[in-house]
Amino acid sequence: MIKGDKGEDIAPDKDSEDGTEVNPYYETITFEPVGDVTNAKEQTLSVVRYHQVVSRKSNDEVFHDQIGYWIYDPKTESVIETVTIPRAVTLIAGGSATITGDSVKIDVVSEEGSKFGIAQSPFMSEKAKTTKFTHTLTIDGDSMEYREVTFVDIYGRKSFEHSDENILKRQ
Repeated sequence: MIKGDKGEDIAPDKDSEDGTEVNPYYETITFEPVGDVTNAKEQTLSVVRYHQVVSRKSNDEVFHDQIGYWIYDPKTESVIETVTIPRAVTLIAGGSATITGDSVKIDVVSEEGSKFGIAQSPFMSEKAKTTKFTHTLTIDGDSMEYREVTFVDIYGRKSFEHSDENILKRQ
């Protein structure tokens, strides 16, 4: 389990003057190893399941819950993240990992129409459509830092960059 209390969420807000809302947050992410998974007797993947729970500092209410998998394919040296949130949005993002000493940096991307895609309910497609997702995370010892950006068409705005970033420590 890792925890962080330095999070900043920059979200769309149709009622604010500049169209954004900034939410300081804290969170917990729990990781569980799944182990190796074999696909079609040809591909062996290393898999870790995660559950992320994010709460606003202002009122301690959970405003984001996410489950997914981090998947590594050693044959192609590629990384895949699956993301599911209870707003009826799921995506698969793909990319790579760079190892420098004891540090690992992972970059993944998902975009409409790409081989790593986005699925969402009709309501979300109409009202708050996710068109792209980027996630960069760096793990160094007992620390993990990340930044993710979800590009959303919302409130008449195209490609609003809804961003989240935090620094977490192993507990």
